[in-house]
Amino acid sequence: MRHANCTLVQSGRLSYGFPVPVQYREEPCRSALNPVRGMPFRWSLNPYMGCAHRCTFCYVRAFEHRADRPWGDAYGRSIRVKTNVAEVLRCELHSRRWRRESVTIGAATDPYQPAEGRWRLTRGCLEALLEASNPLSIITRGPLIVRDRDLLRAAALRAEVRVWFSLPTLDPSIWRATEPGTSPPRARLRAIERLAEAGIRVSVLAAPIIPGLTDRPELLDEVVKCAREAGAEKVSAALLHLSPGAREHFLASLGEHWPAERDRLARLFAGRDYLPAERQRELSASMAPLLLGHPRRAGLPEALAPDPAIEPPRFAEQLGLAL
Repeated sequence: MRHANCTLVQSGRLSYGFPVPVQYREEPCRSALNPVRGMPFRWSLNPYMGCAHRCTFCYVRAFEHRADRPWGDAYGRSIRVKTNVAEVLRCELHSRRWRRESVTIGAATDPYQPAEGRWRLTRGCLEALLEASNPLSIITRGPLIVRDRDLLRAAALRAEVRVWFSLPTLDPSIWRATEPGTSPPRARLRAIERLAEAGIRVSVLAAPIIPGLTDRPELLDEVVKCAREAGAEKVSAALLHLSPGAREHFLASLGEHWPAERDRLARLFAGRDYLPAERQRELSASMAPLLLGHPRRAGLPEALAPDPAIEPPRFAEQLGLAL
């Protein structure tokens, strides 16, 4: 069924977690590269819009709320598939105006959510970036990225390439409650290991750190230790950030599992989007000895490219998950 250049694909459950109906809309795009302001990168690329991972803390809900689009529990049930994104990207990369700046894939949606297994748009974009020898970084929670390690390794021989895996916790109960459509944390660790063994620079972003849940020292230590053992070069963190739209959904979801924590965080975030700078300094102080105590696993091949110019701030706002 077609409506104004939009093909509605039969809904289905293409999610790792709880079964939810998802509608996929095949829609061509006019542009692939998006200019970004106020972030440590200038260009982003999102092969899909909407995300079936449906993380309860996702900051994109705040943008959808402001745009008067579905932002609560309905978010992630309708995914736009940019069917021509790789072709459009290829044209933009060959424009005389393009300066081969680094492109961050996954700033507003996970490029390796389940839809990628069918449409392979992220892989097509990687092929275009490889052809142009263009630097890139990827942010994902999806182990499907291992499928594309051949392209990532080849691209790293030509330009700067970095993969950031989002891994806020290894605790099964917290993962199931806050990231219902994502792959299990241990599956992400296996993906990190396979990428590192292929010589691809891969790091971990423990984000968002949720005060009272995932900021416990023993949980943070487990994330850092396992990430380093898997071969992650860097481990960074970002505190929870709740803007209107994201805040209401997250607190409601949290209340289904931990009512006391919901009430406490509701008071902490009352009238504010961010936690105080003092809390960020506390987290920095608690993470520093963990990072020093867990060196990267020995015996892994050297990465194929130098450190990229763009990497996440040590404790960025949650919007910096794409960093």
